[in-house]
Amino acid sequence: MAPVSALTRIAVFGSFHRGFQVLGELLSGPLSQRVQVVGVATDDASADFISRGRRVWSYPHTDSEALMVERLAQSRGLSVYKGRVKSEAFYQLYEQQWRPDICIAATFGQRIDARLFALPRMGFFNLHPCIDDGWPSRYAGPNPFQALMDNGADHVVIALHEVDDGFDTGRLVALSDKVYIPPGASVVDLHKLTSPLAAKFFARELGKMLP
Repeated sequence: MAPVSALTRIAVFGSFHRGFQVLGELLSGPLSQRVQVVGVATDDASADFISRGRRVWSYPHTDSEALMVERLAQSRGLSVYKGRVKSEAFYQLYEQQWRPDICIAATFGQRIDARLFALPRMGFFNLHPCIDDGWPSRYAGPNPFQALMDNGADHVVIALHEVDDGFDTGRLVALSDKVYIPPGASVVDLHKLTSPLAAKFFARELGKMLP
């Protein structure tokens, strides 16, 4: 393992199954020897500021699913934040303690502002479900799985893109392989089905960016 000072500092903004799988991959996968997770921001599923009525938290979920990212992070002694990210308290934590080189959002219920996405020298990225319908995808927004199913899509891909001032409109980096939608699948089913692939896909693309 490289000296801590040589590791790439990464912050995770994630929740639910996608956030859990991405965090797990960074902590225990092959890239764990090359990156240091310096902080985790995750949804407080009971908070109004995460727009829970338009996101995954509006669907049936367990307490364990709501807390899985927080618990994994705490088990590794990581800094966990569940409040508003557009606040002076978080700006100070982010800029003075976390000091990330790169950030990844993976199911996160708050918009990222320019003060946050402009800081990491290697970029701030997001994992977003869509299909290969051009970029930005018409499935930008808070509930892409539902929109895909409403339109009769038979598959989904995960887009890795930069975060900018728009809503899922930043520069496209890569698209994952297709995952086919089983008959009768729910939004929660698709989160569970695609999250391991999303984590491996991100790790592959992140590996290309690392020094």
